This record gives sequence, structure tokens and C-alpha cells, in this order.
Amino acid sequence: MKLVVVTAGLTQPSSTRLLADRLAEAVAQRAEVEVRVVELRDLAVDIAGNFVTGFPNTRLREVTEAVTGADGLIVVTPIFSGSYSGLFKSFFDVLDNTALTGKPVLIAATGGTPRHSLALEHALRPLFAYLRAVVVPTAVYAAAEDWGGGRDTFTDGLGERVARAAQELADLLLHRAPEKREQVEEVVPFEQQLAALRPVE
Repeated sequence: MKLVVVTAGLTQPSSTRLLADRLAEAVAQRAEVEVRVVELRDLAVDIAGNFVTGFPNTRLREVTEAVTGADGLIVVTPIFSGSYSGLFKSFFDVLDNTALTGKPVLIAATGGTPRHSLALEHALRPLFAYLRAVVVPTAVYAAAEDWGGGRDTFTDGLGERVARAAQELADLLLHRAPEKREQVEEVVPFEQQLAALRPVE
């Protein structure tokens, strides 16, 4: 199964990318997935060009096809002014509003203070409901204080949220995984079938 992680962090390194990686690792521990990370920072010019011309260039088209063709998504944005970043919103504006229909999505965000955690519920969840995605119940928000031991570790509370959200996404992915098709019988040419119907003289 293909899992695409879309992260809108603007710096390198960024806590947004760090949270995205931790979520992807947690899902990969629970389901067999092929992970691809999309850094929107690298696509900023391509996204802007799409709005000016009305058409995505080759690189942006390839990324949007990867996102819409994935079995599931993890999306992570920094919170600015109580909502998702403009770059994050602009990327998803490129997609048709039916492109993510029925797709499992884990939403997450980072911010400087816990007060902005509700942005996940009043901004991100409605956005993906509009895109007709299936958003997992647990949204993950990481404030600066959640990285208690530095960039390589986080608090127990954040760890629990990451684990719970990852399990929810893994369950959806496994539930949606296509069953192995039964082996198709060999196709018999029409002429051969017709010959078999002729009476024996």
C-alpha cells in the first residue's frame, strides 16, 4: 500500500517534518506501507505557477497524481494565525474536490502554543471533509513544549496521540486493502469454443 506524507514545514529542519516522519514511522509499524514524503516547500513556485496559468507543470502534476493515487495520506501543517499555512491550503486547492473521495487521511499540525490545537478541528477537518476524505478520529497537534527531550524525543502525551492516530489510519488502510484476486481462468478463443459446439460427424 502507498502512503503519501504531505508536509508544509517552511524551515529545514522543521518540527512539522519531524512530526510527519514520526507519524509515518508509527503507521509503518502497524501496516505494510510504501512511504513517500512530499515537502510542499520545494513546490512553492510550482503551486504559484499553477494559479497563474491554470495548469500544473510536470513536477506538480506528478506529485498530485501520487497524492490522489495513494491508499492513504498523512498531512501536516504549521499553524499560522490560528489556521493552516497558505502553502498547505494552496496545494490542496490544486486538487479537484472529488480527488480524495473516500481516502483515509490523518491530519496533524505543529505550533508554538497548545492554544492553537483547535485549528485541527475548525480548519483542517472541515477542509478534508469538503474534499470528501475519511479523516481518522484522532488529530495530532504538537506544541513546542511537546518536544520535551529535544527534537529526537517527545512527551508521553504526544507519543500516545501519535500511536492512537497511527493505529486508526493503519486500521483504515488494512480495511481498504484490495483482496488478492483469484487466479483468472485461461481465456479460450471464441473460434475454439465454437468448434467445441459443432456436432461430431
